[in-house]
Amino acid sequence: MSTPAKNIRNICLIGHKGNGKTTLAEAMLFFAKATERLGNIEQGNTVLDFDAEEIKRKFSISLSMASFDYNNTKINIIDVPGNYDYEGDQISGLEVADLALIVLSAKTTVSVGTEKAWQKTEAHKLPRAFFITGLDDENADYYSIVEQLHGKFGSHHIMPITLPIIENNKMVGTVNIISNEGYRFGEGVVPIPANMQDKVNNYYNEALEAIAETDDALMDKFFEGEEFTHEELAEGLKKAIAEKIIYPIFCGVPTEKRGIYQLLESVVHYFPNPLDSGAVEVLKGDEPMELPCDPAGPVVMRVFKTVADPFVGKMSFFKVYSGTVKKDNSYLNTTLDEQEKIAHVYVPFGKKQKEVNELQAGDIGVFTKLSVTGTSQALCDKDCAVTFPPIAFPKANYSKAVISKAKGDEEKIAQGINRMIEEDPTLKLKVDPETKQMVLSGFGDLQLDVVVSKLASKFGVNVDLGEVKVPYREAIRKKVKVEGKHKKQSGGHGQYGHVWIEFEPLFEGEFEFAETVFGGAVPKNYFPAVEKGLRESITKGVLAGYPVTGLKDTLLDGSYHPVDSSEMAFKTAASIAFKEGMKAANPVLLEPVGTLSVVVSDALMGDIIGDINKRRGQILSMDAAETRGYKVVTAIVPMSEMNSYAMDLRSMTHARASFQFDFLEYREAPANIMQKVIAEKAE
Repeated sequence: MSTPAKNIRNICLIGHKGNGKTTLAEAMLFFAKATERLGNIEQGNTVLDFDAEEIKRKFSISLSMASFDYNNTKINIIDVPGNYDYEGDQISGLEVADLALIVLSAKTTVSVGTEKAWQKTEAHKLPRAFFITGLDDENADYYSIVEQLHGKFGSHHIMPITLPIIENNKMVGTVNIISNEGYRFGEGVVPIPANMQDKVNNYYNEALEAIAETDDALMDKFFEGEEFTHEELAEGLKKAIAEKIIYPIFCGVPTEKRGIYQLLESVVHYFPNPLDSGAVEVLKGDEPMELPCDPAGPVVMRVFKTVADPFVGKMSFFKVYSGTVKKDNSYLNTTLDEQEKIAHVYVPFGKKQKEVNELQAGDIGVFTKLSVTGTSQALCDKDCAVTFPPIAFPKANYSKAVISKAKGDEEKIAQGINRMIEEDPTLKLKVDPETKQMVLSGFGDLQLDVVVSKLASKFGVNVDLGEVKVPYREAIRKKVKVEGKHKKQSGGHGQYGHVWIEFEPLFEGEFEFAETVFGGAVPKNYFPAVEKGLRESITKGVLAGYPVTGLKDTLLDGSYHPVDSSEMAFKTAASIAFKEGMKAANPVLLEPVGTLSVVVSDALMGDIIGDINKRRGQILSMDAAETRGYKVVTAIVPMSEMNSYAMDLRSMTHARASFQFDFLEYREAPANIMQKVIAEKAE
């Protein structure tokens, strides 16, 4: 029997790398008796970090899920990586969650990963809660973290629901603000410690005021000083969390299973279900429409994550938004307009899957071996053919050239990387037709290093990563008239082609050919050969062999031989004229430049501007960003200065800044850069 939406909780665990998301998930699974042992990251035996690369590196690199039952509630945990390189999986997880649980450590200050998690959940307009770990550490300071959260995110409605009872640097219990009870691990309900009562009262009053905002009747009771009933508190808190009036804070020590009971009880009683999230917006053709979470409605689901499992094959994680999905049915892929046969329906549990007969609206499951459907695509009943806006993955901004260690492996490399792109759509692969390089793009060194490692372990090919070549151009800066003559006699018919060509800069466009030949000095039937010779010649300039752009060539005059002239001869004569003309017309090197937009906090503006100046950038503007306390710095920067920018910016700002860089145009390179490029090309 499938689970109705009111009894489902879809929770995305998100936060800074190393703060204990996966460990918290393991504790929840063990406490709910979904596992027989508490998984340990160091031992490589956790349910959710099961990939060989995750076990080797001891942190998450891919979204994973586990579904389990607790207290008549189905909880779908979506564990996403904390590393900055894996923003794509973070976005995929938030896309289908009904609440984001931000995990952070009490041992340090509020980290950038927590800030970014808040920003992402804010962008998704999701309810959110916090879980503070590490409370057994001697440097842990729960109340400092609470105040930092207030300072960072400017919300007095970020408030504790559970407070830690600490004795001798050890968390021995919790206090529940709502029930006004203490709980000591191993003993059960106990009186609230006297030294905590003032804090409890203060937080309780803050919670009451926030809960009162959810209902006019409760607001009246609050102002009249009447006590809320237990039911009013519970329902009010649940509504306040769903409506983003309260962002609750929980705490514990997951490695010791402390605080997990309080968290799971809150998940059941206070966290929103898919019905609380409301209808989802879909597209019927080009028109938006609201789709309610109704198990009796038409079947509409979307794949939000694809995994290429070495044993099971292609696995497609999906969320049901409407209807009831059943095995042995066919559904329409509305993006491709193709039917997809569903032989089996599974619920995920790490690397294992449990087969079920059906899943209702609001639930999350897994299909295996779908033939056509990919990430972001919808599967529907044919009479409700709707689509979803594509999941808005950020643009990859860090690129490296993939260099095969063995000749002939290029096709296998491309196939392997394309398989990984199915799993992680933020990866991009292209072959540059000009430089002939295979260019892999992502978000950082770690993401690309994992690709290299997987190519070796899963696909049996070894590669190195190198710098991406900059596609320079060459141009001229003055008008010249030159002669090109090709004359050769070797017995029998000779070869004769003779042209006068004027070369001049072309300020709009890449190449233009014209002719003003008078009196048949060059017969018209040879004009195409002259143009062809010039077009072939511009693929390689005279400075460093880069393509020539912005060139107008005008055939002025010449001569021909009635016997020895041919198309080949005039084509050769044109190429001779091109080389001489380029040398005489003040050739210059053009470098590609792009528009750089950096979103950075006010405090780091000076560092960013100074760094852009070092990269020969030209600052265009500094404007207010959507995020409070941030600015958008816009500049024009040469592409050659941007190869390492993604990693350099992360280092400079501790990953608190983001950027976008888009090609703009070609501009003349300074003399020192031109000489450097020419010298490097000559080596």
